[in-house]
Amino acid sequence: MDGSKVGSFENGSTSEGRPPNPAAYWRCYGRADGVPAAPCKKTLVRHTSLMRTKASDVIVELGVEEEKYESKFIPIVRSGAWTDIGSRSNMEDVYVCVDNFMHDYGLKNFTDGPSAFYGVFDGHGGKHAADFACSNLPKFIFEDEDFPGDIQKVVSSAFLQTDTAFQEACTLDATLASGTTALTALLVGRLLVVANAGDCRAVLCRRGKAIAMSSDHKPICSKEIKRVEACGGSVYDGYLNGQLNVTRALGDWHMEGMKSRDGGPLSAEPEVKTVKLTEEDEFLIIGCDGIWDVFRSQNAVDFARRRLQEHNDPATCSKDLVDEALKRKSSDNLAVVVVCFQHEPPPNLIAPRSRVQRSFSAEGLRELQSFLDDLKT
Repeated sequence: MDGSKVGSFENGSTSEGRPPNPAAYWRCYGRADGVPAAPCKKTLVRHTSLMRTKASDVIVELGVEEEKYESKFIPIVRSGAWTDIGSRSNMEDVYVCVDNFMHDYGLKNFTDGPSAFYGVFDGHGGKHAADFACSNLPKFIFEDEDFPGDIQKVVSSAFLQTDTAFQEACTLDATLASGTTALTALLVGRLLVVANAGDCRAVLCRRGKAIAMSSDHKPICSKEIKRVEACGGSVYDGYLNGQLNVTRALGDWHMEGMKSRDGGPLSAEPEVKTVKLTEEDEFLIIGCDGIWDVFRSQNAVDFARRRLQEHNDPATCSKDLVDEALKRKSSDNLAVVVVCFQHEPPPNLIAPRSRVQRSFSAEGLRELQSFLDDLKT
């Protein structure tokens, strides 16, 4: 599968078409063939799990420290994506690239800077949940009456509402039963908002350094183990309830003991991280776990940076990452999106000479540090 449909929702569709929604849902959010519906009265209701939550209580973590000065930097967005089925028999990864969501969704202009949206969705047990989330999660964000005034809460609510809407679709058609991890990146002006539920990953390149913008929700993560056990679940042999190798995902309502209307060990609520971009921020990589099975975060940033210095094309860079992952024997489906924030390619960095002779290269040391950082999470 190639990445020729970059910049649209078409890459997220199956040959059978997108899964059906409840009739009332399609009436408000669009037609099943993907053509946007005429504007309608907003009837979105905040997800019940967030209605009693104060804004200060929503999980929001900073990916980097707040800058000590007010930057006048305005990102210039360029993006590209690529996918490959890998060694699997079915393709269950999908992505979405929207470089100007105000134009694409007919929203009133509320910022002088960029308005962009990107996402990757890694399906399991079928592709229906991934297709559903790819097509509908952005609409829950942009058609929320609180957007963009309360972005973090709106995005969190959109994940949960997408999960609930998919459950309703599955009650109408049991063949849709499946699950998907989801990671979205929303850029409004200088503000980058990354939301993640699962083991997709987002990495920001800041002057050559990899900045983690998401955490992998794996059953081996101590933080996730505590949450799972508090919800009545367990981790057995590295799997959630002995069945799933992720602790957060959309869908999977058909799996006994995972989810209920009152909660459950498998959560669809994302962790949200925000950062204000500066002149030092060069590009963002978001990808499904097939990429990160063979790339560490700093290694991927170093690789992508070299390629962008050669051709300065995010689409070609995405293909380069996928091709390299295949060479490194990734056994999973592959999907990656690269978003550049500058017109120019990343500059060459001149490292100061060290008086101490080293046996490791600078890139090797960064990869070792990235490995040690991963062990802490």
